[in-house]
Amino acid sequence: MPASRTPALESPQAEPSKSHEGGTNWLAELRGLLMMLLAVVAFHSFLAKPFYIPSISMMPNLLVGDQLVVSKYPYGWSWVSASMHVLPRSKTRILPATPAYGDIVIVVPPDRDEDYIKRVVALPGDRIAVVGGRIILNGKPVPQVAEAPLELPVDPNQPCDPEEFPGLRFRGPEGLQYCELPIFRETLPNGATYRIIDHRQQILDSYPETKVPEGHAFLMGDNRDHSADSRAPVAEKGLGGPVPLADIGGRAEFITYSLDGKESWNPLSWFGALRSNRAWTRLRPMIVSPQTGTKP
Repeated sequence: MPASRTPALESPQAEPSKSHEGGTNWLAELRGLLMMLLAVVAFHSFLAKPFYIPSISMMPNLLVGDQLVVSKYPYGWSWVSASMHVLPRSKTRILPATPAYGDIVIVVPPDRDEDYIKRVVALPGDRIAVVGGRIILNGKPVPQVAEAPLELPVDPNQPCDPEEFPGLRFRGPEGLQYCELPIFRETLPNGATYRIIDHRQQILDSYPETKVPEGHAFLMGDNRDHSADSRAPVAEKGLGGPVPLADIGGRAEFITYSLDGKESWNPLSWFGALRSNRAWTRLRPMIVSPQTGTKP
């Protein structure tokens, strides 16, 4: 009797894998872009942001066309830390700290959402006045020493306008034009020292003695005759006196690059407009020892 034959089992065939057909996964692309945007906003709000100098108020230390890095964390975080100032104004600060004398800071004025950049010259509890253009801090004049004038090259970003700097523009022997700026070195109680410009008498050379409240600081521009700062009323685009520390959004650290205004839309023109001697300039004030007059 013939052996019965068992039908062979057919091995199952795997279905051909469905390969992802060509095309863009727009949802994944959008998600990636959103994550990148959030990372940039977080970095900008909590760590550091770029800042462009648009005015002459901080000459000679900052020039129009300087691009800076501003750190956002030294004094804690507040409403002003958020990118584009999207948060409502508030006095609340997270991990608050007080600036040091001489720090260059960004601040938002009380009546509009734009960034100013000024220097801290008085701290909470200080009494400050300005007499004849000179700071009187807690009853004592802040030391000022005249230095050699600064011969700053004239360029589109610093034209040395005769209305702003009367009689200070001159032509050098090589034919280039310069702005001869009178320079003084100012030194605050902690030894922070920096250069200022004071070349004419004007109304902001006098400011009555004011006590800086707790949680506030008094800010001034280094170009004392061309700065709307704590000396100037809000109606004149000033800061209107001591400013809340919650309105200070960061500390200027260093210059990344500087353009003299000759650049155009063409990126190739930017190289010719670079002020090569300004890149990576540190913006923290030098600290001198009161006893020796040198950096400790």
